[in-house]
Amino acid sequence: MAAKLKKGDKVIVLAGKDKGKTGQIASVAPKDNKAVVEGVNIAVRHTKQSQGTQGGRIAKAMPIDLSNLAIVDRNGKPSRVGFRMEGDRKVRFAKTTGEVI
Repeated sequence: MAAKLKKGDKVIVLAGKDKGKTGQIASVAPKDNKAVVEGVNIAVRHTKQSQGTQGGRIAKAMPIDLSNLAIVDRNGKPSRVGFRMEGDRKVRFAKTTGEVI
């Protein structure tokens, strides 16, 4: 099945502690049904100093479930993603505006 949300898409969070925040998808794990969104679902990790890295409290974006994300259309509103054929190519489009993503 084709992916509705991909790396680089601008999304909005629909549920959870960061509801209403927007960000860009940094990575997607389709097997786990999760995605990492920049600036959303931040957790502080305490890391020990090693030879190559500085130690301390490091903020890290944690994965969020794909069901809690919606793509942002050109109007800045959350939208569902649909698929259609344009010629011989299958393309994703925003259901609110009908515009190709």
